[in-house]
Amino acid sequence: MTVLSPQSIPLSLYIHMPWCVKKCPYCDFNSHTVPDGTLSLDLEQQYLKALVEDLTTQFEYVQGREIESVFIGGGTPSLISARGYAWLFEQIKSKINFTSDCEITLEANPGTLEHQPFEEYLNVGINRLSLGVQTFDAVHLNKLGRIHSADNATDAIQKAKQAGFRRVNVDLMHGLPEQTCEQALFDLKQAVEHGATHISWYQLTIEPNTVFFRTQPILPHENTLEDIQVKGEAYLTAQGFKQYEVSAWRKEAPSRHNMNYWQFGDYLAIGAGAHGKVTLPDGVYRFQKTRLPKDYLVQIPAPNIQWQQIVANDMPFEFMMNVLRLNEGIHAQAYTQRTGLSLAHLQPKIKQLQQQELLCDDADVLACTRKGHLFLNSVLEQFL
Repeated sequence: MTVLSPQSIPLSLYIHMPWCVKKCPYCDFNSHTVPDGTLSLDLEQQYLKALVEDLTTQFEYVQGREIESVFIGGGTPSLISARGYAWLFEQIKSKINFTSDCEITLEANPGTLEHQPFEEYLNVGINRLSLGVQTFDAVHLNKLGRIHSADNATDAIQKAKQAGFRRVNVDLMHGLPEQTCEQALFDLKQAVEHGATHISWYQLTIEPNTVFFRTQPILPHENTLEDIQVKGEAYLTAQGFKQYEVSAWRKEAPSRHNMNYWQFGDYLAIGAGAHGKVTLPDGVYRFQKTRLPKDYLVQIPAPNIQWQQIVANDMPFEFMMNVLRLNEGIHAQAYTQRTGLSLAHLQPKIKQLQQQELLCDDADVLACTRKGHLFLNSVLEQFL
């Protein structure tokens, strides 16, 4: 492995807000019901101060870089006030520089907003919204345990645009319990017609440690799932959306933060349960923070736990698992630049996958063909 140059690798920041009003039955993210049903100002302030202290444990990973994107995920980050974010950004920027065009995304739940604050969030520097809609169908919203209505969802998109947000992502799931193809297409049409500029469209999967795992819902037949996928992709394409990643469609520029993940960039991570990835001259490392908010707040600053270097044998899979999700892949030189390893030892596998028409036959690019994306898991298995 050659000595790595972290300065050449983009750096992002992930901030985790761990509370929700209600835990959804399909959710396996690190989210926890807010104490007594509301997030108190005292708890908000305590947590925000802990985030700033958390960042002090990661200064050495900055390596002279600026933050190019920030993603505030959860949980439900829109439970935190705009005033709280204004204070947080002021503290962070006093310690680490942001690029002049830094993308700052806030995940928001249509059920936790009266939509008056949208303009306030924009005014404190948040320039991209990601609305967790999941579906516009009342029956499916109830099955998914969502606290918002279809009207809340459409209103949120419209009010976000009216407040001045030019970049609004809508999260949608398909393959919902007993969902028909027509219902799945209706969800896409609602998002498009009400002004979404980016759509994250992904199939519901049943994850361990969720209510749906313990009480399995009736999911659509495989033929229906295939029909949804084919017709949904055709509809989005006809509406001028471009698929640039397995589950991401855009009319706007791609999500810079997600692109950094998929291009094997670096990201600092603060907040309960947050995961980070950083490059140092001697290798690439992953770490995380303790999951429970009460534990996170006990020891301030929260230590980096499960600090682990990605070993050479695991690096090909780690790298390909991200970059091959992208339709256009990544320049082949990036493999050595971001892993410190030579691509030469992977050439036999790459050649084999090219012959099977699963990888593009281009020496300068690492990318799946359309057929390769259909069998992406099989392609990735070759790099384990």
